[in-house]
Amino acid sequence: MNRYPPTTIEPRRAAMLFILVTVLLDMLSFGIIIPVLPKLVEEFFSGDTAQAAVLYGLMGTAWAFMQFFCSPIQGALSDRFGRRPVVLLSNLGLGLDYIVMALAPNVAWLVAGRVISGMASSSFSTAGAYISDVTPPEQRAAAFGKIGMVFGLGFIFGPALGGWLGAIDPRLPFWGAAGLSLLNACYGFFVLPESLPPDKRTPFAWRRANPVGSLVLLRSHHELLGLASVAFFGYLAHAVLPSVSVLYMGYRYGWGPASVGMMMAGVGLAAMIVQGGLIGPITNRLGERKTVLIGLLCGSVGFFVYGLAPEGWIFCLGIPAMAFWGLVGPANQSLMTRRVSRAEQGQLQGAIASINGVTGLIGPTLFTQTFAFFIRSNSSLNLQPSPLGISLDLPGAPFILASLMLLSAVIIAWRTTKAGGP
Repeated sequence: MNRYPPTTIEPRRAAMLFILVTVLLDMLSFGIIIPVLPKLVEEFFSGDTAQAAVLYGLMGTAWAFMQFFCSPIQGALSDRFGRRPVVLLSNLGLGLDYIVMALAPNVAWLVAGRVISGMASSSFSTAGAYISDVTPPEQRAAAFGKIGMVFGLGFIFGPALGGWLGAIDPRLPFWGAAGLSLLNACYGFFVLPESLPPDKRTPFAWRRANPVGSLVLLRSHHELLGLASVAFFGYLAHAVLPSVSVLYMGYRYGWGPASVGMMMAGVGLAAMIVQGGLIGPITNRLGERKTVLIGLLCGSVGFFVYGLAPEGWIFCLGIPAMAFWGLVGPANQSLMTRRVSRAEQGQLQGAIASINGVTGLIGPTLFTQTFAFFIRSNSSLNLQPSPLGISLDLPGAPFILASLMLLSAVIIAWRTTKAGGP
């Protein structure tokens, strides 16, 4: 039995600490395999980079699809059986999955591993519901900001650790990821208290658990649907960063891996400062509505700088603005949690994760194809320069497109919340 009743401060702190550790270890285990998984796929194709790239892209799509499909299921299961068993089983599943990938004798096993990983890592929806359970509404934006902070921390140190382990043995990062996930499952088994009392749980129903059914919840309140649209444009705009950033920096500025790594570390550090230390005071002072609007505007400006910067040092000037874009996710998510009951928090987080999954399916192709189109020369397109001297050689077009998406989100957020509220 728990030593403290679920309403006291001690279990709330223990629960919050566990969720932070869970997200950190999950992102570390996810980031560890980033530097080595493409190379491992390439090995199975005898060094054929083109074939490996095609399959690796399909693996990413499969992972995103499983996120889209399984996140609402896990959220609904957590509403029925509690958050604790879903989070623990997810951690256990991830650990076993990484072992499968470490032992994979052929590429089919790797594909299966990525599919299972997409299913198991859908626990982020349950982690979000847990935060809603143990955090008062006025403190949720700051709590979600801490989640974003450790999320970024894992992405900073995970790839670095994976590169170091991969230099020793290409399979070693997978064993490291498995160890972290299983360690987290053991830690949670002995530490994690349940956050959802039995009297607050709701029966499991497929109409709420399937991806389409979970999204129906977003139509239950007109403001909730508008805030979900803000999240959609935010997630979609964010897809430009992993999709084309490295290619863009190399193409436009001639940056190599070391320069790109330093820049990404700077981005991660700036994001950690904002989400870990500033979002709480800013939200308390301005309210969640103004925080969302200001964050979206900052992100739009940052993307615009990224897209038009002729020199690398000017590109870096966009990093502070992009860091304040990190205000949006936690504040917007906190606003959404206020629009549903406690028994629907898991379903809501599953719906949010499904939105993220949808953007994961369409974002990479949208931005990579935009990038490819605009870096072609006018001559290769058999086009004459326009009378105004406008050229289609615009490598920053994907970032400008992302900037316009966030401007659209500003309009939606302003109109959705203008009636008042936090």
